[in-house]
Amino acid sequence: MPETPLETPRTWVEFDNPADAQERFRCDLTWLTSSWTCIFGNGCPGIYADAPDTGCCTLGAHFSDKDDIKNVKKVVAELGPDEWQYYDEGHSKAGWREKEDGETKTRVVDGACIFHNRPGFPAGSGCALHQHALAVGAEPHTMKPDVCWQLPIRRTYRTVELPDDTSYLEISIAEYDRRGWGPGGHDLDWYCSGNPEAHVGADPVYLSNAGELRHLMGDEGYEVLVTHCEAHLALVRTAHKGPGGRALLPLLVHPATLAAQDHR
Repeated sequence: MPETPLETPRTWVEFDNPADAQERFRCDLTWLTSSWTCIFGNGCPGIYADAPDTGCCTLGAHFSDKDDIKNVKKVVAELGPDEWQYYDEGHSKAGWREKEDGETKTRVVDGACIFHNRPGFPAGSGCALHQHALAVGAEPHTMKPDVCWQLPIRRTYRTVELPDDTSYLEISIAEYDRRGWGPGGHDLDWYCSGNPEAHVGADPVYLSNAGELRHLMGDEGYEVLVTHCEAHLALVRTAHKGPGGRALLPLLVHPATLAAQDHR
């Protein structure tokens, strides 16, 4: 199915961070109440047509900082060869990291991230870090590179200057659409966040990705977000029951979610 347009109206909400008076959240309710879900292994064609089995793991993962590297390094020490197809390669002299344009990232081996187990591997296809987390009863986002578990949620920061010479830090929680990949986003053959094929989740994003959102916003901030998301969905239900079965606008419902509903 074709991707929906990137430039569509959105409903946003702003509220102070209950845990920090100097911060204010700005959240995309249209995205966070969408029915997006990861469909890796369940119809995902991959971001490149010639690599359908590697999802979005083709390019490797850039680390956000030293703590991000340290966290993954700890998990690598726990991985066994029965869990990680490229165990020997990862423990070779070349290791599991490499530099690209001066930045540290996971190595790309045989056309994908070194942690990506290929189809046919006894432990199953997919991220070895993700699979290890599930095996030990941990949430996957606690054991993967930041960019991997945040995708497709995008957290950005902006300092807002007010007329009275005060300021606050604005933290935006929104959709990590293909533009988040930088100029390379134009070259992706397929991308999930705006594609109806991936908007088939049983729960909205704010619930299905609760662990990730709590990590990004803190527990108190997340609980406030839940209140706003529930209110937004109540508004959607009310609008849908309007006179004559009023059509829902992309402003209220993500266009890819609407397209997926129409397809079903």
